[in-house]
Order: sequence, then C-alpha cells, then structure tokens
Amino acid sequence: MKKNDVFTVTIEDMGEDGAGIGKTDGYTWFIKDALIGDVIQASVMKMKKNYGFARLVKILEPAPGRVEPRCPVARACGGCQLQELDYREQLRFKERKVYNHLKRIGGMDRLFLPEDREKAAGVLDAVVMEPIIGMEDPWRYRNKAQYPVGLGKDGQLTAGFYAGRTHSLIPAPGLDCLLGCQENKELLKIILDFMKEYKIKPYDEAAHQGLVRHVLLRKGFSSGGLMVCLVINGEELPHGGELAGRLREAGVSSVSYSVNTERTNVIMGTRIVNLYGPGYITDTIGDIEYRISPLSFYQVNPVQTEKLYGTALEFADLSGGETVWDLYCGIGTISSFLAKKAGKVYGVEIIPQAIEDARENARRNGIENVEFFVGKAEEVLPEQYERNHVHADVIVVDPPRKGCDPVCLETILKMAPERVVYVSCDSATLARDVKFLEENGYRAMRVRPVDMFPMGGHCECVVLLERVGK
Repeated sequence: MKKNDVFTVTIEDMGEDGAGIGKTDGYTWFIKDALIGDVIQASVMKMKKNYGFARLVKILEPAPGRVEPRCPVARACGGCQLQELDYREQLRFKERKVYNHLKRIGGMDRLFLPEDREKAAGVLDAVVMEPIIGMEDPWRYRNKAQYPVGLGKDGQLTAGFYAGRTHSLIPAPGLDCLLGCQENKELLKIILDFMKEYKIKPYDEAAHQGLVRHVLLRKGFSSGGLMVCLVINGEELPHGGELAGRLREAGVSSVSYSVNTERTNVIMGTRIVNLYGPGYITDTIGDIEYRISPLSFYQVNPVQTEKLYGTALEFADLSGGETVWDLYCGIGTISSFLAKKAGKVYGVEIIPQAIEDARENARRNGIENVEFFVGKAEEVLPEQYERNHVHADVIVVDPPRKGCDPVCLETILKMAPERVVYVSCDSATLARDVKFLEENGYRAMRVRPVDMFPMGGHCECVVLLERVGK
C-alpha cells in the first residue's frame, strides 16, 4: 500500500493515546478516533517497516461502546481522546491498560483482572487488581484549564486548545469546554473583549511576537475561589489594573500574570506578578485546606483526588508512629493526608513555590509533624539518609510521567522501608519501576487504578509494595 490508499480494518486494541489499533496481513495500523470493535475504512498517512498510521475515513460497523460525542470538536481537539466511547467502556479500557503494562513491562504474571478472581485462586502470591475507581458524573470535573490564545481561521481573536500532537489552535465552541468549570466561558470572554478593546495581540509562536500566550484558570471546588493568570511574552500587561477590576466584578479572587519571554513549549514562566487578590486560592480535600498559587501542582480533579489519596493512605496502613517520606510531594497534598496517621512525614519537591505552599498548607491546618525539603528527590533523599541518618518506615512516591529517578529507587532500597506506596500517572513507567523493586526485595501486594481523567486516555494507579525476606 501507499499514501492515501483506502483499506478496511477491524480495530482490535487501543494505544496509549486512545488511537485504535488494527492489523491487515499482520501489519499494524494506528488510527486516531477508531475504537475497539469498530470495522472501518481508513486512508494511509504514513508507513514504517512494521507499522503505519492511517486516517479514519468511514465507520462501517460501529463498536458496541461507541456513542455520539457531546462536544462538536471532540475529534479535532487534543483534550478528549475517548469521548466517543461509553464511559463504562472507558473504565474497562483503562483497567486493561494498567493490567497489560504491569504484566508485559512489569513481569507481574501473578496479576489478575477483577473479573478473573476465580483463575487467581490457584496461583501462588496472586494479586487480583482492585476495580478501577470511576466517577458518577464524568463531566465538568477539571479545576484547572490552560487556554492558548490566538487567531481563528476567520482572523478573529479566540481561545481553545491545540489539536492532538500539533500547535494548531482549535477554538473552544462558544469558549466552553465540557470538562472545565462553568465559569471559564464568562472569564475567557472578559479577557478576549479586554484584549480587543485595548488592541492587545495574542502570541504568534512562529514569529515570537504578540503578548498574551495562554490564559490559566483555576477554581477551588470547595471554596468557590477563582484564579486568573495570563501568561505573557513581555514584562508587563498594559492596562492590567483595568482587567483585574473587570475580573473582580465577575467574582475572581486572584488575578496575576506570568512572564514567559522564552521560545519554549513550557506554558508558565517563573516570575508571577500579582494584580489583585492574595495571589492564591484555596481548596479542601477531605478535611484539609490547601493554598494553590499559579505555579502550584494540584490535581485537576478534586473529586477523584480525595479517592486517590484515600487509597494511598489505606495502602500505607499507618498506625501512628511511623516515619514516612513523601517524594515528589507538590504542595503537600498527600503529605497532609499521611500526617494525620503518621509519627513524622518528610516531603520533597523540586519547585520552591510548591514547597512554600506546602509549608503554608501545613501551618494553615495545624499540622506540626511534617517537614519539607526543596530539591530533587534523587538528591535530597540520599543526603538525608546518608548524612543525617533519617530512616523511613513507609515511602510514598508520586513522580511525574517519566517515573522515579534510578538514584531515588536505589536509595529507597538502601533505606529499606517496610512499605512503598507508588502513586502513578503513567502505568508504563510504573510497571518499569515496580519490576525493579520486585527484583530487589519488594513484592507488589495491591493494585488499584483511579480514573482522574474521564474522556482522556490517561489513568492514575496506586500500587502497594511490601519488603520481603525481612
């Protein structure tokens, strides 16, 4: 076959990004927007030796789980890879993704899906994966949105999201996204009207010209607090006081801008200039209140975050006297949960602003048995262990998608905690790290996925590993 040839294929699997996977004569095709069970016509886009990419042309037989997407730009936008799949089927897909990674990459042959509990009965040290924790209502769950600003095809100022794997701006229909907060639409309109009135240009990535690059919007679901932060390609925002006044009238409690003059894909700059309010908003998970600033890492789905951290706390199995390390701790969200049942908690995070927030969060909640360090986990942990002889009964890790640094994993082995609780946002790197720990004295005992991103392809997971041969 060659480019633009049309062929028929049955979709048998789905990839990491939600793309359908099918085969013709043993040759593998990746096809965006195709779902498991679809029979489709596809057009060749690019071919490699053993696999190729194709474009969905026509659905001949829809998959049983296929549904009509609520958003008219669901296919074009890069935010929702799975909106055309029934939510119950999305959960099944994510369960199987975690399972397959832990089996194939992690070597966990003793792992079974929840429905295969009977098969596990005769297997030594079998682990039955606990059912994925989904949402009752998988819409309007995001407390954070980052909208690139630009010109639409009609030349008019707009905001939206980038199409998958591109920097082509797809305007949000009516400035609304069904995963985001209801308030976002009004706030975006105020900002775009302000830019038009004062002739403030959006950023042009190719020319590295124009001022406003992105609009960051955040909401505290429990407090109702709203935050607006404009990311700008300059040192100041003209008429910023006027914009802050308009946003204040709309109920916004914190207005700022972030300076980012670099040619980069990184959205936020490191310098934040406050225009109105305290520079942060608050939110509550469980009975703990958190301060969230523009640069803070904070889970985007607060409803599921409580379930995720509750699972981590359950797996940690604390009795009150343990020393716990929380690596990649962000603003101390998990640390605060752990501190309620631990003797002492140490948190480590590389972003200074996040640690500042973590310390303030602990103070705000009267939590005195936590201590936070700024730095890389792979540097702070060895230093505290080797120089200051700080030990650990339990270590909790919640690393970025790339997983734990090898030095960090080596130090965990040296510290030999009784339990390691691994909170992961990428089950492939989770599986890699679990395999390393299992090869070096630990055993995975519990596995539970948590759906933090309905309509998207990613899935969080919590794994409990216990030290063996004590």
